[in-house]
Amino acid sequence: MSQREQKAEPPLPLTPAMFHVLVALSDGEKHGYAILKEVAEQTRDEVRLSAGTLYGIIKRLLAEGMIVECDERPAPELDDSRRRYYRLTGWGRQVAGAEAERLTKLISMARVKRLLKNLRPA
Repeated sequence: MSQREQKAEPPLPLTPAMFHVLVALSDGEKHGYAILKEVAEQTRDEVRLSAGTLYGIIKRLLAEGMIVECDERPAPELDDSRRRYYRLTGWGRQVAGAEAERLTKLISMARVKRLLKNLRPA
């Protein structure tokens, strides 16, 4: 674990789009188009990121050490050589988890105030 991961507080709150990208990468590495598809699928098309928005987020997440570009690639016959694959770092997983906890607390407060009807799982 890097010094940053041990000492830094997660930079919260995240933008919703950043959080969606981190969640999409939480179960394994993906290339940009796969991230776009997963975000749309997981939100039932309520969130559709543009390619420009996605790559701006990827640039920021790379700079902040939350994701890295993967060195290993699928077999050439199964892949397009222009694709770049990304995965979460330990720091990225920590930040995503902290944001999920922050959002859970907000939902709990909204329930206490009776602002929410019964929620269905996503």
